[in-house]
Amino acid sequence: MSDLRPGVQPEAGEPQRPLAEPLNEEAPDAADLLRGVLQDERYEPGMIILDRQEVPLADDGLPAYVAEEAPTPLRGAYIYLSVIGFFCGTIVISALNLGASWSDPIVKIPVLIGALPLFIAMGEAGLRIARSVPAWWPINRGRALFRAGWVLTIATLALILALAVRAALFA
Repeated sequence: MSDLRPGVQPEAGEPQRPLAEPLNEEAPDAADLLRGVLQDERYEPGMIILDRQEVPLADDGLPAYVAEEAPTPLRGAYIYLSVIGFFCGTIVISALNLGASWSDPIVKIPVLIGALPLFIAMGEAGLRIARSVPAWWPINRGRALFRAGWVLTIATLALILALAVRAALFA
């Protein structure tokens, strides 16, 4: 029998064997491996699956985030609503920069189309951030106050948007 260690040549006339022979047994099914890992005894059919992973710690030793316990009504849809507002806003700003007035249809129509989805998206974002303020308060007041500042920023931007809609409607 030949020695299969690296650097050792088989004897003359002896067939070379592969370094690893294939196993005849089947690999375990991935579903079987994950079944015990992914099972959550709290899950019931029809229930929204929330992120229940352990929260990692940031460099300062505090949690990196506070898990969201009650998802907002639109959840991921607010991104698509924001895109509509973004495109309409791009058209309006470009038209105004090119010399259009607030009474021109190229300004009025995109403002009217994009304002409602953008208000909804801003309300959704404001709600999510506002819910995180009391969750962060007992953990880190600085982070809670930072999020409260973002809620005020979103409210200010909503006011600016409302003034732009008013300017377009009554121009």
